[in-house]
Amino acid sequence: MALPYKATPLVAPGHTRPVTHLSFSPLQDDGTFVLISSCKDGNPMLREWTGDWIGTFIGHKGAVWSSKLSPDTSRAVSGSADFTAKIWDTYTGECLHSFPHNHIVRSVAISPSSSHVLTGGQEKKVRMFDLGRPDAEPDFLLDTAGPFSHDGTIKSVVWVGDHTGVTAGEDGLIKWWDLRTRKLTTSLTFPGPITSMELSMQTNRIVVTSGKTVSFIPALLNGSPTHSLTLPYAPSSASIHPILQDRFVTGSTSDEWVRIHDVTGEEREVLKGHHGPVHCVEFSPDGEMFASGSEDGTIRLWQTTPGKSYGLWQGVPANGG
Repeated sequence: MALPYKATPLVAPGHTRPVTHLSFSPLQDDGTFVLISSCKDGNPMLREWTGDWIGTFIGHKGAVWSSKLSPDTSRAVSGSADFTAKIWDTYTGECLHSFPHNHIVRSVAISPSSSHVLTGGQEKKVRMFDLGRPDAEPDFLLDTAGPFSHDGTIKSVVWVGDHTGVTAGEDGLIKWWDLRTRKLTTSLTFPGPITSMELSMQTNRIVVTSGKTVSFIPALLNGSPTHSLTLPYAPSSASIHPILQDRFVTGSTSDEWVRIHDVTGEEREVLKGHHGPVHCVEFSPDGEMFASGSEDGTIRLWQTTPGKSYGLWQGVPANGG
């Protein structure tokens, strides 16, 4: 599946340190979407679907490890090494509330109704905050075995449907929680630490990397079976095409390349452009492109179909001239 045209990424500059996480909003009613990026410079950035900069959220005093957007894009939530999670108004850039923690916050999630936020990190505890009562004490999702949610740093939290939280830890466990009762419902064990976990909302899967494996797991553990592949390298992050579901992209911290694989795991393309390890990758909700974030401080946007006119890509004339 060699691409007929060379993939030319759009480079989105602005960050001054390594990019740690990328998250696209859902597709909006007008067909657009936005992208939020997290960075060790402490300043999450919001971008149009074209890659154009909208604004920077100023207020964290440490690296930002995770940021996510509400479904309607009016709110953003971020988690930082400054021991806080913050909720932001994306139209004004104002910080609406800062939620204190006792250690680094590694991952955040916002509910589909934008009413609650989940956080997890180096405290090994998952908190749930009520945005309607931001000063109230959070609820904790704790395993019955002890005072923690996981036995290691929590690498990722995602919110699935109305009332399910899924958390992944360096203890190799992925846990599903009923957020109404705050009780653990089930868990999956991996042989090594979880390095990333993202929700692919359109395919109803969570995409997990651990060691050299990438796994595509039904988000509510129902319906389709889990699909796992072993790659020749350890991916740092993976994202499945949200519509075609025939390919996935990966980053890796062992080189500077973005790779495209088919669903059998076969490598289809290697995309070169970053000047440092690639920490995060994510497909856009329309499937027309994917974004990669790197140690080099840049975000690169790559077309799924090089040569097609889309956004700031002008495409290739029909006669090839």
